[in-house]
Amino acid sequence: MRLAVISDVHGNWDAFEAVLADIDRQHVDLVVDLGDLLSGGLEPARTADRMMTLDHMVIRGNHERQLLESPCESLGSSDRFAAQQLDQRHLDWLATLPQTVAPMPGVLAIHGSPQSDLEYLLETVTPSGARAATPDEIAQRMHGIGAISLLLCGHTHLARVVLAESGVLIVNPGSVGWPAFSGDIPYPHAIEAGSPHARYALVEQTGGQWDVTLRAVSYDWERAAGIALANGRPDVAHCLVSGHVG
Repeated sequence: MRLAVISDVHGNWDAFEAVLADIDRQHVDLVVDLGDLLSGGLEPARTADRMMTLDHMVIRGNHERQLLESPCESLGSSDRFAAQQLDQRHLDWLATLPQTVAPMPGVLAIHGSPQSDLEYLLETVTPSGARAATPDEIAQRMHGIGAISLLLCGHTHLARVVLAESGVLIVNPGSVGWPAFSGDIPYPHAIEAGSPHARYALVEQTGGQWDVTLRAVSYDWERAAGIALANGRPDVAHCLVSGHVG
């Protein structure tokens, strides 16, 4: 089976459409979406309407959980904007999404880590910022994962392929719609892809091994940035056109 793996669209309709067009040329059997679908200050309702027409295998990320479980006044700016734009039918659809899914035997799709949708699996945040996680750190976060050969994860917005010491191949496809962001848990840090491209991954099993291709797709990020500016998010606009936080 040939999979297209996407994650972290964050309501970026332009980037999503560009990735869908690229996927159409790749002759895939299934598209797996790892969550964080709509929040981000762009076009959440329009993006949700498009997603709801597709036969993708979709899980919820931390932003979907927050939209569903928290009152609007307690949400951060990205989630609050999405909550104000979405209809009940959108929320009803989000509520149907599972936290994890197995696209095929031996494959598990999650959002963050096996333990939490807020935990980075392949990165570690220290007082000095974010860095690649060590093999031991990855192993600790994968404790109890079960007998799988491929783990698909998102959340960090960084496209990476890592072979864990256990033999599990971990693929993060990067972010379709938000190439850089800053966080403050457990310490202030920035995650930066370094360019504005919309990212996703192609994964295929060949001869008992997994082949992975990381794709970076051009789209009209200037238009997307203009939408972010019109919605009062100059921080997002800068990230969209540069792939950097500052």
